[in-house]
Order: sequence, then C-alpha cells, then structure tokens
Amino acid sequence: MRSSSLRRILYVDDDKDACLLMGLLIQQYNEDYGVIAVGTVQKALDLMSDLSFDLYILDYRMPEMSGIELCRLIRQTDSDTPIMIYSSLAREADREDALNAGATAYLVKPNDFDNFNETIEELMSKKYRSDH
Repeated sequence: MRSSSLRRILYVDDDKDACLLMGLLIQQYNEDYGVIAVGTVQKALDLMSDLSFDLYILDYRMPEMSGIELCRLIRQTDSDTPIMIYSSLAREADREDALNAGATAYLVKPNDFDNFNETIEELMSKKYRSDH
C-alpha cells in the first residue's frame, strides 16, 4: 500500500477538452483520486516510466497509437492494474478488441457516462483488494 491515500489515475485522450473535463470530474467525484490527464501517448509513456498508477483510462482513437495498442504495451509489463477504454466506438468488435488486448472495462462515450464513476469505483476497489 502507498504511504499516501491518494490513488493515481492516468487519463489519456488526445482531445484536450476531454482531458481537462474528465480529470476534473473524476477528482470531484472522489477526492482520494489524483488524476493526471495527458493528451499524447508519449506523455503517458514518459509518466509511466516514472510513476505507478492504480488505474489507466485510455481513449481508443489517438493519432500516435491507439488505446488498444497502448493497452497491449502496458500489459507487457503490468498485468494487474485495471485499464478502462473510454471510447466513442460502440461496435461490439471494438469492445472485444479492447478486452482481448487486456482492458478490464470498456465504456462508450457519451452513452455510458452514467456508469463512468461507478466503473472507476469498481475497478479501484478490485485493485485495492488485490494489492492487500
């Protein structure tokens, strides 16, 4: 367990407005969550080399690399930390691709927004239980 009670979430989305808004909404929902929101995969990779996270939230479509590819990359070194794909792609095939790549959850923007915070809570509680 971390010495701090702050649980770190890395939110990766190339839409700057989405990064700002979702980061604020998550922190407002639970003040124990420290959200770092970045707009590029490279920034995310740089942060992951220096910090550990309790949850990754990835957009599916990004210019440098898809969220699915980033998910696979994370899974090469981290098989435990939950990964949520939060995407505008609503096809079942997209969901299956994400889960096959190692994602723990897949939510569709904006349709699943009502389940967004609940899903974070569920993923964080599983992560917390598995860490102890």
